[in-house]
Amino acid sequence: MVNDNSLAEDETRPSLLKRVGGQLCLDFTNTIDPRHGEHPHEYLKNYADLVVWSRYVDILTENEAQHLLYNAAKHPAIAAIVFQRALTLRETLYQTFSSIIKGKQPTEEQLEILNVTLAEGMARARIFPKGDGFLWTWSETSHALERILWPIARSAAELLISDDVKYIKECPGDDGCGWLFVDTSRNHRRRWCDMEGCGNRAKARRYYERTGKRSSATEER
Repeated sequence: MVNDNSLAEDETRPSLLKRVGGQLCLDFTNTIDPRHGEHPHEYLKNYADLVVWSRYVDILTENEAQHLLYNAAKHPAIAAIVFQRALTLRETLYQTFSSIIKGKQPTEEQLEILNVTLAEGMARARIFPKGDGFLWTWSETSHALERILWPIARSAAELLISDDVKYIKECPGDDGCGWLFVDTSRNHRRRWCDMEGCGNRAKARRYYERTGKRSSATEER
């Protein structure tokens, strides 16, 4: 994916992913596609992929991304540990929100994994003025390889305590999609993560069941 510490992209780049979750933490859980399919595609294969995705979703600036790639190359063992932490956090967040969708409480272990990362980040969080307003930033962390995880954890915490937590859904796409999203539609009747993908394939399947004629949409992902 990334060669010579650059953000060069290829056909498997994480920036191919659609951002349909409505929240940063849900887009993070959607970096495997389809989640429940027979042959899911993993978009995060190493720390460099994590940096590329973080740049794509604006967690990092270009300069910050380059610094992290440089430091990851200098400290590959630490980068590998952080990358495994990222995957653990991703799967923990999926399990947490999946439980909530089913009307269950997440486990203490799941919340502890989130809380550890959240506390780590919030201890370094700062409010910084920007133009006429303010934004979150991190103190003395431009080279911290784990800094990518902190805004994700904060996003998850904010979603958990918000009213929107009631409207988190999991896409039931025919191919085992499993992507999570916040249903912000007026009547909260949205079913699919994306009408151009899973929605159209579901329509095509129903059309085929009615007519016996295969639609081209059934062949697309």
